Amino acid sequence: MLPSNRQTLSIVTTLILVPLSSYSTAEDTGQPTTLDDISVTATRVEKPLQTVPAAVGIVQQQTIQFAEPQLGLDESLTQIPGIFMQNRYNFAQDLRVSIRGFGARSAFGIRGIKVVVDGIPETLPDGQANVDSIDIGSIGNIQVIRGPVSALYGNASGGAILIESEQAPEIPFISLRPTFGEDGFQKHQIKFGGQADSFDYLVNLSDMSYDGYRDQSTTEHSSLNSKFGIDLDGGGRFNTVLNYTDSPQADDPGGLTEQLADDDPTAAWTRNESLDSGEELEQTRVGFVYENPIGEQGDLRVRNYYVWRDLANRLPIGATGHGIVLDRFAYGGGIQYTHSAPLYNHANRFTIGLDLDRQEDDRKRYLLAGDDLGTKIQDQDEQVDSIGLYLQNEYSISDMMELTLGGRYDRLDFEVEDDFLSNGDDSGDRSFSKFSPSLGFRYSPRQDINLYVNLSRSFESPTAVELRDPDGAGFNQDLEPQIATGYEIGVKGYLDNRVRYDLALFAMDVTDELVPFEIDDITYYENAGESRRNGLEAQLVFELFDHLITTLAYTYSDFEFDKFIDDNGNDFSGNTIPGVPENLFSADFSYTHPNGFYSQLTALYVDEIYANNANTVTNNSYALADLRIGYSRFFGPWELSPFIGVNNLFDKQYNGNVRINAFGGRYFEPAPDRDIYAGLTLRYDFGG
Repeated sequence: MLPSNRQTLSIVTTLILVPLSSYSTAEDTGQPTTLDDISVTATRVEKPLQTVPAAVGIVQQQTIQFAEPQLGLDESLTQIPGIFMQNRYNFAQDLRVSIRGFGARSAFGIRGIKVVVDGIPETLPDGQANVDSIDIGSIGNIQVIRGPVSALYGNASGGAILIESEQAPEIPFISLRPTFGEDGFQKHQIKFGGQADSFDYLVNLSDMSYDGYRDQSTTEHSSLNSKFGIDLDGGGRFNTVLNYTDSPQADDPGGLTEQLADDDPTAAWTRNESLDSGEELEQTRVGFVYENPIGEQGDLRVRNYYVWRDLANRLPIGATGHGIVLDRFAYGGGIQYTHSAPLYNHANRFTIGLDLDRQEDDRKRYLLAGDDLGTKIQDQDEQVDSIGLYLQNEYSISDMMELTLGGRYDRLDFEVEDDFLSNGDDSGDRSFSKFSPSLGFRYSPRQDINLYVNLSRSFESPTAVELRDPDGAGFNQDLEPQIATGYEIGVKGYLDNRVRYDLALFAMDVTDELVPFEIDDITYYENAGESRRNGLEAQLVFELFDHLITTLAYTYSDFEFDKFIDDNGNDFSGNTIPGVPENLFSADFSYTHPNGFYSQLTALYVDEIYANNANTVTNNSYALADLRIGYSRFFGPWELSPFIGVNNLFDKQYNGNVRINAFGGRYFEPAPDRDIYAGLTLRYDFGG
């Protein structure tokens, strides 16, 4: 029996008042570390978090794997300001992530944000990223850099998400983690790893099935994530990453009108259900990263990767529906050299790098004939080539001041070859190129205070799918990349190793912003003339008592179209950019007692969201709370950790996703009501 609201409130109040855990926990001993003992590599080189002249956040393993159901990255990333996530429960469309509003337009997957996993890009050369192959159960940390990052990572406007798998421990281990929950949720995980001389390894296998809260939302998903490393003579290292994902079923319940969502939030859109809308996919990714020092002052890093992705999608388009079959092969490589040596008796670090990537898509489209594919209506080969050359220099003017200069040149070539000529030849090509500069300055009057300012420009092209021409096949010749110029000032620091703070103010001017619209459930894109984004991001992490950690994150977003007249002559100038809340606030309270008991309470407030360019439809604001409780006990080399969690603790009805400018007014995808899950982790350390 579920507790009453009064009983629930009593439990929550008790958890808030008792001492809670530290911000990060040492992996082996469980003892707290200091709040400032964090380094990041978000700026292509390792650097203390507090001295990076940009808005960068990090979430570590203890938070990511802290009795979570591990359904999506949003479970732990809410602690970082400036990032907003939707669509956790629609696995056919993948998690929608936006940073400073970039990415909110995406109809599926992640746009405008660079995603890198273990040094290998998850983002394709055309700028599209999917996180359905990312294994949450073996993540060691997630770093998020907010703001224009083209000077570092290329084709992206909003920022970058860098994911690192957890490190293999010295003592080999094996662990099992079964989890069960409502709506048919089951996830089973087996993980093992260790070290042997110069070789280390980590392997994680998981299998998930989920009937879903709504009709037509069943998902089956299996994955293998593995990382193997060898320490080389002379301080070098060679890593191999292998990831395999198999999702034979990911149904799409579709969007609902406001009235339908209110009447029955568990319902699917009728055509999605009748046409069995959804996708199935299989993906294999293999990557290699080589690192080696060169002399006493140089470091070399080389990467190489290959991705095979097969996707079949059933879409509720037209009278019979459309079936898409996509065979993708992507590959690439990169080389980076860093030289650290004094310049005019001042510390200096210079980095130069080259990225080369290629994407080959064989795309076919059919009319559906019941459960089968019917008449072929599209057959084309798409190819995207990208090249990026970047430079960055960090110069210490004095012990208190550092200047960072950077720049990157990107060129992207799109080509489509039409193999379906019965309706004419729709072959074509597009090319985009841009130089993206950046400037950063940090002033540290004291070791625990860091003031910074940065200016940067980003370049973001349409993806191959976004270049779809509303007037036919081939590429839209009128669609242009969007360019964002960002200005940011911030302060970050800590007080007595028990309080860490981070405040950033930013303004961005965007030209040719890419904006989605739908025709008969097909998403197309057009350019808005000019838009602006002003905002504030703040994070406060404090440890008032031993075992207590509180993380507060607040985001204010003032995003508007300055000049935007769409292709139909509608003037949206002065309107708010849809898909992003004006106010976003999260509070996280965690507790880990030395006797093994731990708990976490997370609260999230999301302001109302406009669903269309005209600002005539809004998604109501909502507040959520999630609760997790667990206990860890050791029996010699064995560790037993049962846990239980409650999502949407107060049983709120809300929409977990808003489809921007949706066709037929079907903007809303309702999220589950209160649901409970439970599981345990059983671990054995060999030789422990």
